[in-house]
Amino acid sequence: MAYQALNAYLARLSKGATTASPVWLDEQGRAAGRFFNTSLTSAFQPVRSFDDGQVIACEAFARSHSAVDDGLHLWKLLDQAASDDESVELDRLCRMLHAINYYRQVGEDAPELHLSVHARLLAAVNNNHGVAYRRILAALELPHERIVLQLPVVTPNQRWLLNYVLDNYRRNGFRLGVSANSPLEALGLLDKVRPDLIKVDARELADPDSVALLLLRAAEQGVRIFFKRVESREVFGRLQQYGQALAQPIHAQGYLWDVPAAHLPETFLALRDAA
Repeated sequence: MAYQALNAYLARLSKGATTASPVWLDEQGRAAGRFFNTSLTSAFQPVRSFDDGQVIACEAFARSHSAVDDGLHLWKLLDQAASDDESVELDRLCRMLHAINYYRQVGEDAPELHLSVHARLLAAVNNNHGVAYRRILAALELPHERIVLQLPVVTPNQRWLLNYVLDNYRRNGFRLGVSANSPLEALGLLDKVRPDLIKVDARELADPDSVALLLLRAAEQGVRIFFKRVESREVFGRLQQYGQALAQPIHAQGYLWDVPAAHLPETFLALRDAA
C-alpha cells in the first residue's frame, strides 16, 4: 500500500482528533488545521503541458475550511494579523496540510507538488531552512523529492537572501522554484539564482523577445519555465505561438482550465479543448 505511514497517521486522526486539535480530519477526509480562530485546509490547481494537456504538477493553496465549498483565500488577512514568528508558523502549518491532503488522494506516480514559501519565512534567516519540514515528510514517509518549494518574488537587493535560503533548502534535499513578475525579471533570476524552475506571471508578456530569450536560455541551463495566471484565450494563444515558433515545451496553469479545488480532478481535459 502506498504511503502507509501517512495512512496510519490519518487513521489516528479520524479516531481521536476534534476541531480543538491543531490538525484534524473533517467528514470528507480532508486534513484541516487551526490558526488563530480560523480553520484552514488545502486547494489544488493543476499545472498542464501545452502539448497534450497532461497534468505535470499541482500547486497547493491555503483556503478557509468549509463543508459546502472550497473555501476562501485568507492568507493575506491572516498574515496581516500575525507577527513574523506567527507567519512562519502559519506557513509551515499550510505546507504540512498541503502534503497530507495531496498525497492522501494520489498514488506513487503522482505529479510533483508545488508549495509556496511565504516571504516572511525568508526573513527568518538561519541555517535550518527546510529541516523541520523534511522531518515531517520523513515521519509520514512522503517523497520530499517530488515536492518543489516555490519562493516568492523578491527585490534585487534581496537576492542574496534568496540564494541563502535556496542553498539551505537544497541541503535538505528539496527542489526549488522562484517567482517572477515578468520574463525580463525571470532572466535575471536565471543568471543569478539558478533555480530548478521559474514561475512567470503570464499577464506580463508584452515583450516577445524577452519571452523567447527566456525559453531558449532556460532550456540550455535545464531550468523549467512555468507560466501562471493564464486566464484568457488571448494569453493562451500567445504562449502557444511561442512554443511552436521556438520548439520549446510550454507549461501553464490558470483559471482558463482549472479553479483551485480541494479534490483533485479525476480526469483532465487537454489544453487544446479549452482553446
